[in-house]
Amino acid sequence: MDRRQGLSVRLKLTLSYAGFLVIAGALLLTAVWVFLLRGRSQSLVVSDLSDFLRVFDPSNFGPVVFVPAGILVLAFLLVFGLVGGWILAGRMLAPLIRITDATRKVANGPLSHRIRLPGRRDEFRELADSFDTMLAQLEAHVAEQQRFAANASHELRTPLAVTQALLDVARDDPNRDTGELVERLRVVNSRAIDLTEALLLLSRVNQRSFTREHVDLSLLAEEATETLLPLAEEHDVTIETSGDTSTTIGSPSLLLQLTTNLLHNAIGHNLPEQGIVWVHTSVRTDTVVLTVENTGEKLPSQLVPTLTEPFRRGTERLHTGHAGVGLGLAIVESITHAHDGTLVLTPRPAGGLRVTVHLPAASAHVRQV
Repeated sequence: MDRRQGLSVRLKLTLSYAGFLVIAGALLLTAVWVFLLRGRSQSLVVSDLSDFLRVFDPSNFGPVVFVPAGILVLAFLLVFGLVGGWILAGRMLAPLIRITDATRKVANGPLSHRIRLPGRRDEFRELADSFDTMLAQLEAHVAEQQRFAANASHELRTPLAVTQALLDVARDDPNRDTGELVERLRVVNSRAIDLTEALLLLSRVNQRSFTREHVDLSLLAEEATETLLPLAEEHDVTIETSGDTSTTIGSPSLLLQLTTNLLHNAIGHNLPEQGIVWVHTSVRTDTVVLTVENTGEKLPSQLVPTLTEPFRRGTERLHTGHAGVGLGLAIVESITHAHDGTLVLTPRPAGGLRVTVHLPAASAHVRQV
C-alpha cells in the first residue's frame, strides 16, 4: 500500500513524553511561583531576589506550608501522568493491538483477512503492510499447493486407473494376448514413473537443497542438444545453437535439467514439418541469458503466462505420444527461481514461443560475497 511519509513512532513517543514533561514542569513552576509570592500586593509576574528568600520565612511560607502543598501537587502530577500516559500509550499502541488481533484471526481462520491499517507511513504501518503482503503471498502459495496436490492426485490416479482396467480385462479374458497387455502396462507404468520423478525433482528444487558451483550455460546447451537430437530428427525439427561462454553459479544437474526441459518443450511444441529451434546464450551486465525459441502455431498472449503452471500442457499443440507429464515449464520456473533468476515467456509474432532465462553471472556472485 502506498502511503505518504509520516512521523515515526519513536519520534511521536518522544514528542508526546516531552510534551507531558513540559506540562508537568509548568504546573510545578506555577505552583511554586504562586506560593513564593504569597502575600505580596505587587504583580506576580515581576519579582526580585528578595522574593526567593521568602521561601525560608516561617511567618510567610516555610516548610509547614510548602511541604503539604508540594505533596498535593506531586500527587496531582502523578495521577495526571498516569492517566495521560495510559491514554497516550493506548493511542500509540492501538495499531499494534490491531495487528495482534489480525494475527489471531489468521491463526484461527482463513488467510484472506487483511489489516489494512489507515494513516501515513510509520513503523506500525510498515509492519502492517508487510504483514498484509506476507498474508497475500502465503494465501497464494497455499492455494497453489492445494491446486498442485489436486492436479498431482488426478495425474497419478490416471495411470493407476488404466493399470487397474488392463488387469481387470486380463483377469476376465484369460485367452487374451498377454504381449499387448504387457506392452500397454509398460507404457502406463513408465508414465507414472516419469511423473513421480518430476514431482520429486520439483520438491527438491523448491527446498534449494543442492550444491552450487561454476556452470557454463553454453556447454549445457550443447549437451542438451546432443541428447535430444534423435528426438528432433524424429519430429523433423532442426536445432541451431549459438552464443558465448555464459558462466553462472548453481547446480550443474538442475541447470542441465532446465536446459533439457526447454529444448524438449521446444521440440514437442513445434510445427509438424520443418520446425526450427534456436538456442542462444549471452552475457550481459551481471547476468547470463539463455534463450530458447521455436517455430509453431501462434499462441494467444493470455495463454502464455499460464504455461508455467503445473500440469498445464496445451494439448492441442502437442505431438501425440510426447505429451510429457505437464511439469516441464513448471520445473524450469522453479529451477530458475532457486538460482535467483527470472523466467520470461513471450509469444513469437510468426508463431511459436520464446523463453528467456536470466541468471546472475558468476562475477556478480563474487562481488556479492
